[in-house]
Amino acid sequence: MSTGQGTGSGGRAIEVRHLRAFLAVADAGSVTRAAARLRVTQPVVSRTLAALERHLGVRLVDRSTHHLALTPEGVAFRDRAAAAVGAFDEALDPGRLHARPLRVGHAWSAFGPYTTPLLRTWQQRHPGTPLELLRIDDRTAGLTRGEVDAALLRGPVDTPGLVTEVLFTEARVAAVAADGPLAARASLSLADLAGDAVVLNTVSGATTLALWPPHTRPAATVTVANTDDWLTAIAAGRGAGVSGASTAQMHPHAGVAYLPLDDAPALPVLLARREGPGHPALPRLAALAREIVAREQRTRPRDSGAERE
Repeated sequence: MSTGQGTGSGGRAIEVRHLRAFLAVADAGSVTRAAARLRVTQPVVSRTLAALERHLGVRLVDRSTHHLALTPEGVAFRDRAAAAVGAFDEALDPGRLHARPLRVGHAWSAFGPYTTPLLRTWQQRHPGTPLELLRIDDRTAGLTRGEVDAALLRGPVDTPGLVTEVLFTEARVAAVAADGPLAARASLSLADLAGDAVVLNTVSGATTLALWPPHTRPAATVTVANTDDWLTAIAAGRGAGVSGASTAQMHPHAGVAYLPLDDAPALPVLLARREGPGHPALPRLAALAREIVAREQRTRPRDSGAERE
């Protein structure tokens, strides 16, 4: 059945099966896995995808590596294709819930203390739409690459094409070696960390040297690419780190002590999505996230340090 787009430059009508093949490849990251999911052969998927690209006149998938990746045009087209397929399915069977998973990325600490309440409440209210929480070590947690539908991010995000909403803010904490001299302190200041190296996650972290005043910036930095390496470097005494209070809750480490950081500004926690229609369940996710934060903040002890107004 045709989508009604006409024949375009490819000379043949584009049908819903072309969109389904593209979405399967985008989700699976592989033509082979997409073919298995669609129960067709690999050449069929390749030909179908190629026909769609010819029709649109753009390359949607970068085939230069074994792990396929969407091009920027593919990322932009993915939401439109998913919306079109969803509308088509709903028109044929309005009573059937579309069960495409809602994928939410995060680079570390997810939704902090609200992670479990969010997942449990979503499952209770929306069992027909699985919520998948994916850790992706990237500043936008895979959102700009089209790997997820939304992302929970920390710190300011100025990436073009993204829409963000601040859900809550959390206090920042210092992370120091558990057997080091700073671990015995009740709290620390940014100046206390400036005498030694600071460990920065330059791939997905929210802390940069700009957090310190120019006259008290750390003398040296150690750069890492993910939270696991960040913790390992701090435990080994290579330097101290700064993160949000949720990191202390979600990533305890025997070799790392987390201490309040008295003079650091609060860290905003954002829900981000791409511009455009996106996954149909995104408005429900945003509403539930706001509800969970409001509910938990009413009942959570005020001295927990997890959030600041």
